[in-house]
Parts: sequence; structure tokens; C-alpha cells
Amino acid sequence: MRERSLLVASGDRAPEPGLCSEVRGLLARGGLCALPTETVYGFAARADSAAALEALRRLKGRPAEVALTWHVAERGALASFEALRPLVRRLAERYWPGPLTLVLHGVPPALALAAQQGWTGVRMPAHTLCTGLLAACEFPVVMSSANLHGQAPLTRAEDVAARFGAQLELVVDGGPSRLGEASGVLALGPGRFQLLREGLLRLEDLRRTAGLRIAFVCTGNTCRSPMAEALANRLLCERLKAGAAGGPSLADFGFELVSMGVHAAAGAPASSGALEVMNERGIDLRGHRARLALPEALLRCDRIYGLTEAHVEALRVQLPPGRHAPLERLDPDGRDIADPAGGPRAAYQRSRTDIERALRARIEEWA
Repeated sequence: MRERSLLVASGDRAPEPGLCSEVRGLLARGGLCALPTETVYGFAARADSAAALEALRRLKGRPAEVALTWHVAERGALASFEALRPLVRRLAERYWPGPLTLVLHGVPPALALAAQQGWTGVRMPAHTLCTGLLAACEFPVVMSSANLHGQAPLTRAEDVAARFGAQLELVVDGGPSRLGEASGVLALGPGRFQLLREGLLRLEDLRRTAGLRIAFVCTGNTCRSPMAEALANRLLCERLKAGAAGGPSLADFGFELVSMGVHAAAGAPASSGALEVMNERGIDLRGHRARLALPEALLRCDRIYGLTEAHVEALRVQLPPGRHAPLERLDPDGRDIADPAGGPRAAYQRSRTDIERALRARIEEWA
């Protein structure tokens, strides 16, 4: 290994081609270097090189069972993961680039050596120099904070060089780390929404970003919209693997479902027909009480679905233009869900079937 050199890269700006070539070359052959990020400095290694990852773990004194984090230059890398894409996308749109590491269910190509038990950590740093260097590499790069395992991470290139220079091929100086604290780490996948390390982000803010507040609106809030709320709750729980004893709830993923009526009599129970056909699905609506669709409640929502176009128009009149959530019919094909009120059992069953079909078409937008 050659003697350590410290490169001054003129702070947080796009790297020069020569620096890109040097970093790419040393990582390609399995070498280690230190790169800047906005949080702390990190040791970088080629993710698909067993020798490089073993050298990185030896350098840190890190247990082999501890995963390493894939660092990426663009959000498009998330296309490598299939589970819960809408939740992951909303988090990345809000917090990337930035100090959030997402531990996601799945192992993208060439990341098997860095993943642990089918989960892979991934982050997009908010540091132009770092992401420019990552983008120059045609192979995945993992990074781990520049420190011995269990010790405080380093935030200045000169400190990294002084402490680890003899064991690194290169230390890239991007200036002092702006934040000086390791990223927050959120594990997100079916049956899991867990903040593994707090960092600078609060769990409640992450939930608020990942999930959705969804309102279903009909006329009296005794038939169609309460059925939609209950069925959506079940479908989301199945998709997220939420609601089981000892596991995360739908609220833990940041979801909140509510139903309302544009002409509801507040406190009215679900209709007997709705009770009957929902019991056929094993869902009990006896605790439901109607609520009136008021602007202040609707303005808290991220999605508002009317069961018919008439409901959508009634809501559009009372909501401030351009300040409310997306407002549309529940059926993505634009069909109205017929009102079964006062009709036979078969009418309620048809409404339930139409609602279920619309919800199944919508759910991939949500989770």
C-alpha cells in the first residue's frame, strides 16, 4: 500500500475529472479511501468486493454481522427495491439528499455482501463532492463512518488522515462535515417501521412523510364511505403486514383513514345493510359514527376520495382553491359507486364489490 496522500478538493462542489478517475480506480481494485459527507466522513469500499469489505471491517474493528450502507448519487437507485415503494419514494423525495439512511427489505444486484438477512441500507448524501465521486463509479460503493467501532465518527479530513492515513489509499478533503452527526437510520419494509438510530430526524416526522391521511366521502357517511374506510384499512394492513399482535399498527406506518359525509347527521350509526354485508367480510361496523365533512378536517388529508362525482363537486365548492389535497372519485376509472341506501342486500353487496375493486386499483399508489 502506498503512502497516504491528502487531497484538497476545494470543499463541497463537483469533483474534478482527475479526482473522479483516481477514486474510481482505487475502489475498483479493492482499495479503501475516506470521503466527505454532510454528516461525517466515511470509509468507502467497493460493495461487490469481498476483500475490500473485509478490509473495511478490519479497519473499523467492526463485527462481520453489522451491515454496511450503500451510498448512491441519485434517488433512482431505489428502483432496485420492490417492497413498499410509495412509502420509500415519499421519504426519499422529502429527505434525500440528506441525513437519512433507509434500511430496506431486499438485496439489489451486487449488494449481497453488504446486506444482512435480506435487508440493505442505502443513503444519498447531501454533499456535491461525494455524490459526484459516487456517480463516477460504475459499481456500487458502501461507506461506513470514519471511526473505530463504538467511537465517535470523525468530521474533518485532517483528523481522518492523522488517525487512519496509514491504512487508507486516499483521504478526500471536502471540508468539515456540516452536520457533524451520523445519519438517522430507518428500517422500512413489510411488518417493520423502526428507527434504528435517531440522528437529526424525529420518528413522528418520518411517519408523517411515509404514510398518508386518506378521507372517503359519501352523502350520509352511513353506507359507502364507512365501508370504504374499513375495507381500505384491511387492505393496507395486509399489504404492510400491520395490525398483528405485537407488530406495527397502520398508524406506525403513518397512515390515518377517515370517512365523512357531505350531508351527514353527526353521530348516526352505520346502516343495517352496511353492517350486514361488512359482517360477511368479518368486519364490524357497529362502532362507526357518522361525521360531517368539514373543511378543517379535510385540509389535514393527503388524499380525498368522493364516492361519486357529485360528492367531489360538493367538496370542491367548500374547499379553498389550490390549498387542499388531491380530490377525485374513488374509482380510478371515473365510475360512481351507487348508493345502496334503502335497497336490498344485493345492492349493498354490489356497492361493497365496487368499492373493493376501486381500492385494489388505488392501493399501489399508497403503499
